[in-house]
Amino acid sequence: MKIEGSVAVVTGGNRGFGRHLVAQLLDRGAKVYAAARRPETVDVPGAVPLRLDITDPASVREAARLAPDTTLLINNAGISTRSSLIDGDVEDARREMDTHYFGTLGVIRAFAPVIEANGGGTILNVLSVLSWVHIPASGAYSAAKAAEWAMTNAVRQELAPKGIQVAGLHVGYMETDMTTGITAEKSDPAVIAKVALDGLATDTAEIIADELSRSVKQSLAAPITA
Repeated sequence: MKIEGSVAVVTGGNRGFGRHLVAQLLDRGAKVYAAARRPETVDVPGAVPLRLDITDPASVREAARLAPDTTLLINNAGISTRSSLIDGDVEDARREMDTHYFGTLGVIRAFAPVIEANGGGTILNVLSVLSWVHIPASGAYSAAKAAEWAMTNAVRQELAPKGIQVAGLHVGYMETDMTTGITAEKSDPAVIAKVALDGLATDTAEIIADELSRSVKQSLAAPITA
């Protein structure tokens, strides 16, 4: 796709990785709606604040109405409860699934007709290496991201005849508010944002942004004990 001249909606565009995406899209010549539950917190010059809570269907429908020129949708908004599936609060598991799976799917269902009406375009779902490798300490997040990965692959095939490309971004930990307190190696979100947008510009369906994600993807065919 051609990013220059595109019209992008970035969910969770007010902070963290989403804010980097918004800034770099603007630098590349896109018009950008920075979507957030609190649009007053959007502070990137040139971005258009857009109120959007991806877990609220009415909010999603209204956002799609207010951004009728959208040609690029980046589903970045997310949460991390760091909850296990056995000992953690089951409501945390529901929140993870409501956000990463049902919330993201709801945004896609609302914006796909908008993008199609504008002649087609692209959707990017921000996934995770935890779509592929699943650890007990973040079982709820891992399960939700695995479901979002499956959903990404399915809607890619459904939307292709409508002129809409669907891509997934896989990345490990990034240096953002969501990973505060995690001591593992973290990527610079500005670097990952560039990788993501470069991948979109070359129509890459599966954007693997760091070495950890590449290593895990290559290991998927190995025995489960590996």
